[in-house]
Amino acid sequence: MSQAEQRQKIREGQGFIAALDQSGGSTPKALKLYGINEDAYSSDTEMFDLIHQMRARIVKSPAFSGDRIVGAILFEMTMDREIDGKPTARFLWDACAVVPFLKVDKGLADEADGVRLMKDMPDLEALLLRGREQGIFGTKMRSVVDAASQSGIDAVVAQQFLIGGIILDHGLVPIIEPEVTISITDKSEAESMLLEALTRHLDALPDGREVMLKLTLPETDNLYKPLVDHPRVLRVVALSGGYSREEANARLSRNTGVIASFSRALTEGLSADQDDDTFDSTLRETVQSIYDASISG
Repeated sequence: MSQAEQRQKIREGQGFIAALDQSGGSTPKALKLYGINEDAYSSDTEMFDLIHQMRARIVKSPAFSGDRIVGAILFEMTMDREIDGKPTARFLWDACAVVPFLKVDKGLADEADGVRLMKDMPDLEALLLRGREQGIFGTKMRSVVDAASQSGIDAVVAQQFLIGGIILDHGLVPIIEPEVTISITDKSEAESMLLEALTRHLDALPDGREVMLKLTLPETDNLYKPLVDHPRVLRVVALSGGYSREEANARLSRNTGVIASFSRALTEGLSADQDDDTFDSTLRETVQSIYDASISG
């Protein structure tokens, strides 16, 4: 894999990043939306086998290709599995021309000061080394902002950039994701505080270091345009955050230079009992709609 080629695709490619990184806590819900209820499996191993089958079906669909999708974020157990006899990350690049990323966080700590920081990651460096060996280009890690708390938001961004530095040291590009909960009443104020904190940390990055940002679609259109244009930002992507695909696409299309990185909105409408033609047609329409919103800005 050529990291330079992959970096260019992420920086300049037309399309979006598919989020296929549901972890242990979110997998049962993802499977249920796909039409597989909890009585269909009796262990975590069976559950993760089923979610991998769903992801492999998506990735192998003719609708999933590098002309519309520039990257895909994987869960650790997805990275460790294979698609058609090839490690998942390498299949993504070799067969689909899609740049592979890896979710590295271990979930969220309890809420404090209006935010949820990331839990400790004691095995992070070992995971990063495995990721490099598997052909992973970058990583993703998620924190959550539940209130317009300046001190809480400062803590979230500081933690993200601290760990981001470790990831950069291992030759990978971190996607920094401080998600702002879409239902909070002071969302707009929280987003303004987040913009300030992110800008401050980006300005402090040394030459030659770039990160990516994954952000909730803001209340004020183009609020994050200064981040899109920042010299230390490789790309800004947006999470759907609980918005329907229609609403997420509409918001995305009003934010210049931001592309999608949707999870639930990407798989909306897909079902395990669909025949291949119906599955592929549904996914094709979804991919096209998210692609159109991503390039419309």
